[in-house]
Amino acid sequence: MKVLILGKRGQLGSTFGNVLREQSKYKCLFLSREECDIGNLTRVLEVFKEFRPDVVINCAAYNLVDRAEEFPWEAMRVNFGGVCNLVYACRTYNSFLVHYSTDYVFDGEKEGLYTEEDDTNPLNNYGKSKLYGENFIRDNLENYLIFRTSWVYGEGKQNFLYKLMQWAEKQEYLRIACDEFSVPTSTRTIVEVTLKALDTGLKGLYHLVNSGYASRYEWAKAFFKIKGIKKFIYPASQADFDLPAKRPRFSAMSNSRICKKLNIEIADWREELVEWLGC
Repeated sequence: MKVLILGKRGQLGSTFGNVLREQSKYKCLFLSREECDIGNLTRVLEVFKEFRPDVVINCAAYNLVDRAEEFPWEAMRVNFGGVCNLVYACRTYNSFLVHYSTDYVFDGEKEGLYTEEDDTNPLNNYGKSKLYGENFIRDNLENYLIFRTSWVYGEGKQNFLYKLMQWAEKQEYLRIACDEFSVPTSTRTIVEVTLKALDTGLKGLYHLVNSGYASRYEWAKAFFKIKGIKKFIYPASQADFDLPAKRPRFSAMSNSRICKKLNIEIADWREELVEWLGC
């Protein structure tokens, strides 16, 4: 199977690289944004014509949530325009598309975990751009998997855990939101479930997150406890930070649908955090 992975330098793309390079059944091509900007249709078609992928795993995304409030076209160029380009190329070359979306397509007003059947209502430009990408895939492609993820962490600097370590080195105590909830999810979990879904021929839209949910405050406390770092963490309100982009207060998603379809259990976020840290 020929697999094209886009966004190889991001934390999710890096994890796919670590896993797929060890599996002989896949012939993989890993490309960075510099090598293939998905917002550039000409370049996308060149890559597809040369490699002829059976499967395209799109790890490329614009995820600067706050910057997208001031420069929404930057997010739209990648998260919507880039997805449109991939859909066109996949239709042209009969490739299967795997795409990752976000819990930020929801407004956080639901009482309980979000399911795939719940209505979407993004609060910020980043969430809107990701939803537009989702909808374009669903309206224009038959062979696809869309996975909504949340609070993704893995190797690299673009995640909350890396930021926590940076803050801990510079600050005497930390202020972390205790009223913002979702599901911390490892790139390892995402890659494992994605590959199983591909092996079984699954199609459609699914929520792919670790089990359970947490506030950012709870996540930070758990992380420092596992790491053995003693740091005072003050439970603050989301509103205290006055960030440009409004975020849903509770956007935790249920993974029950994907678990039933694949007959699997996905680890609780705390258990996965311990495993990921190697403790």
